[in-house]
Amino acid sequence: MKGKFKNGITGSMASIATLGLLIAAPLQAADGPTAQDLVNDAGSTGDVLTYGMGPQAQRFSPLAKVNADNVKSMVPAFAASLGGEKQRGQESQPLVYDGTIYVTGSYSRLYAFDSHTGEKKWEYDARLPDGIMPCCDVVNRGAAIMGDKVLFATLDAHLVALNRHTGKVVWNKAIADYQAGYSATAAPLIVRNMVITGNSGGEFGAVGAIQARNVDTGELIWERPVIEGHMGMLNGKPNGITGKTNASWQGDLWKTGGGATWLGGTYDPDTNLIFFGTGNPAPWNSHLRPGDNLYTASTLALDPDTGVIKWHYQTTPHDGWDFDGVNEFIPFDATMAGKPMKLGAKADRNGYFYVIDRTNGHLMGASKFVMETTWANGINLKTGRPNFVDANRPGPPNGSEKGTSVFSSPSFLGGKNWMPMAYSKDTGLFYVPSNDWGMDIWNEPIAYKKGAAYLGAGFTIRPVAPDHIGALRAMDPKTGKIVWEYKNKAPLWGGVLTTAGNLVFTGTPEGYLKAFDAKTGTELWKFNTGSGVVGSPITWEQDGEQYVAVMSGWGGAVPLWGGEVAKTFKDISQGGALWVFKLPKS
Repeated sequence: MKGKFKNGITGSMASIATLGLLIAAPLQAADGPTAQDLVNDAGSTGDVLTYGMGPQAQRFSPLAKVNADNVKSMVPAFAASLGGEKQRGQESQPLVYDGTIYVTGSYSRLYAFDSHTGEKKWEYDARLPDGIMPCCDVVNRGAAIMGDKVLFATLDAHLVALNRHTGKVVWNKAIADYQAGYSATAAPLIVRNMVITGNSGGEFGAVGAIQARNVDTGELIWERPVIEGHMGMLNGKPNGITGKTNASWQGDLWKTGGGATWLGGTYDPDTNLIFFGTGNPAPWNSHLRPGDNLYTASTLALDPDTGVIKWHYQTTPHDGWDFDGVNEFIPFDATMAGKPMKLGAKADRNGYFYVIDRTNGHLMGASKFVMETTWANGINLKTGRPNFVDANRPGPPNGSEKGTSVFSSPSFLGGKNWMPMAYSKDTGLFYVPSNDWGMDIWNEPIAYKKGAAYLGAGFTIRPVAPDHIGALRAMDPKTGKIVWEYKNKAPLWGGVLTTAGNLVFTGTPEGYLKAFDAKTGTELWKFNTGSGVVGSPITWEQDGEQYVAVMSGWGGAVPLWGGEVAKTFKDISQGGALWVFKLPKS
């Protein structure tokens, strides 16, 4: 069995209690959340069953017991430490069900804590092999739950299902070859009886793919590679090539084309589509791969039963800045031009906020949500393509010498990176955790080698404003206008939560979880957790009270890739703890 189990019970009663738990577990195998419970998660308040607090990942809660008037009184209910020395980059979003909080930790760990006391029930540590190659820290962003199982992905590109009562392994499947640079960090998506995952590894030439597996057995149902020329599979049989071989890739470059689907997906029950973003083409040096390089830097809409791509929209054709396109696509409904529409929104790393008809992929609007976008001066709404500024694409290498360096904003770390935004049904606004920074970037000679970095570029990141890097921005999807913004000195690297209590929550690297007025952006409350907050907050109701929880623990890509920017914040303490808050009882 891959991995090891640690039970939180100690002392002479441990063996008795543990034995009883293990004996009872098979009798409870069918209990737990159903597929319909997951679909209804956005409206239920007594639990959090999905990454994004609903399959559409709007991260909006109808709870209002904690609100703009009383949030200033919110205090810690408890904190639970992850323990050990593995305190790096706690980017997870917790799940809550039946008195238990499930949360993943760095280095591919999963914990179950009592939701009333914070006492650890069990812990699972994946036994990671030597030689794993995560590009952007040893993070994990969350788990999925269904029935008697809790599931998560690991840094050696495995998908693991555990018994949610005991932490014992039910099944463990390799989704890709970690020795070729593949890894996995995203929270899985569950649709009906399928657990759907992507992969990481675009910086190593790993080809992005989406897989659907049987929740009960882990057996592969379908797989859809996202680079043109690769064959899809359905029930063990070929299911059509993705795109058309060499349509937008020259020669054999499609075989190592990148496009990692490293952030996971969303599901829209209204259209029965799943949406996945795809990452950067490989290598970063765009002069080596002429063409649009489909389907990199794109949003894909897929049939969840077959993995067939129904439509795509590419945000950065022929990406030369590592902008990716992997950011979450959030379905929402609104009236545009006097017509009720089924839409989706995406705040892309390239600095533009897109509104798309989610039924067909047609672009409805695109506007900047950052201070500047030097690589393009707008998006053509008729063609859907960027208006490239050709002079701001880094030049090709000259023999063994690097090419001409250019200044690009935003930097490759993005106007918004992995950290999920939220949408309020009450205000009609999206709340985007963004960053204003740029980079000097140049291209270098590169050749593909299995398991080696496949960039062909160098860079130096630097700020573009004297007073901030991070900015939480409220975007109106109908107009593309920024309604309000909160500026933060350090980069924002955590997710966002909004509630019917007229509140928006997010964390900062300085250690704070903060609450803002959803309509005005006024800061209403803050609490310092002792380490940088780069996780995604949640809220739920328990015993008649509303709770708010977030992970604390500084890390992620900024300390590793941020250059001069990272040095500015090098003294932030690392950590690993789950913080839970509520109002004091009257």
